[in-house]
Amino acid sequence: MSADQLWLALAIGNSRLHWAIFVGATLKSIWDIDHLPVDRGAQMIQQWAAGEWPEAIFPPSLVPQWLRTATHKGPIPLYLASVVPSGTQLWQTYPYSRTIALEQLPLLGLYSTLGIDRALAVLGAGTEMGWPVLAIDAGTALTLTGADANRQLVGGAILPGLRLQLQSLAANTAALPVVRTRPSLPARWANTTVDAISSGIVYTLLAGILDFIADWCQQFPDTAIALTGGDRAILLSYLQAHAPAVAAAIIPDPHLIFWGMRSIVNG
Repeated sequence: MSADQLWLALAIGNSRLHWAIFVGATLKSIWDIDHLPVDRGAQMIQQWAAGEWPEAIFPPSLVPQWLRTATHKGPIPLYLASVVPSGTQLWQTYPYSRTIALEQLPLLGLYSTLGIDRALAVLGAGTEMGWPVLAIDAGTALTLTGADANRQLVGGAILPGLRLQLQSLAANTAALPVVRTRPSLPARWANTTVDAISSGIVYTLLAGILDFIADWCQQFPDTAIALTGGDRAILLSYLQAHAPAVAAAIIPDPHLIFWGMRSIVNG
């Protein structure tokens, strides 16, 4: 791909669609939108392929005006990475889409059911921060994925993310309320039901993350540790209050998946 070629990246997550605009290797803009109903999405993709810019996909408040008005040399390629099969099929109807698959990634030891989001995140983290690397993705699911100095996948773990854990108690019990995330670390020993839910989920989640980090660092003392995903900021703030020495070693980066995609697109 030429240094001045425009291309789009789309990471299809469980909760949102994550978009990025690149010019060659340079990230120009990012935005998120909700998943689109299939019929409406298909219609908008057709409009886009015909040269229009549907606002539900490209919100004027989020997408730079130059993208709509620039003169491009030919169609704009769209590179997809998806953990939602139905979403993959929908966006593959855009005639200039290209789906990134696991076998394209320059990583060793990948297994067939590994999520492309996890693989791209650890690739992006290693590419940007060096190897070995542990990539923690604090999204709908919280995942930890590690690779060694030879880009060999060591393994990882998956658990429900912070917001999903909070939501699941309200959704699956008769009397427990919906609890929102808080900007600061909750008190450990709570005297209300809401505070008890916050304490139980936050402190056990932090304990799990810290245990995985400790084990990883014992195996790979010179590792980089990256944190990405929608809940990265709040989790990092909790870690800074609870375990400041560990938090100081963590590098937050919201763009790990896009860095992984860029390494594939630009070779």
